[in-house]
Amino acid sequence: MKRLTGLQKQVLALYRGFLRTSRTKTPEERNKIESIVSQQFRRNAIEVDRKNFIYIEYLLRRGAKQLQQLKTVDTVSMFTTTPSPPSPPPT
Repeated sequence: MKRLTGLQKQVLALYRGFLRTSRTKTPEERNKIESIVSQQFRRNAIEVDRKNFIYIEYLLRRGAKQLQQLKTVDTVSMFTTTPSPPSPPPT
């Protein structure tokens, strides 16, 4: 089995954090949150180049902020915006 890199571990930890936090919400909101998180992570896994470390780190920071907001007691729901992936460097 291949060892995970530091970034991969951070991504998985963020994903698990969202799933754990979703358990603190109502069942309806939990399903919505889990669906949004799953879609976003899967989409980014396909669309983002694995070697684009700067963009991946940006997504991790953005996700961490969203997770912190979701953890607050006052937050009952989650919404998402889709940033466009960075364009490839000119050749």
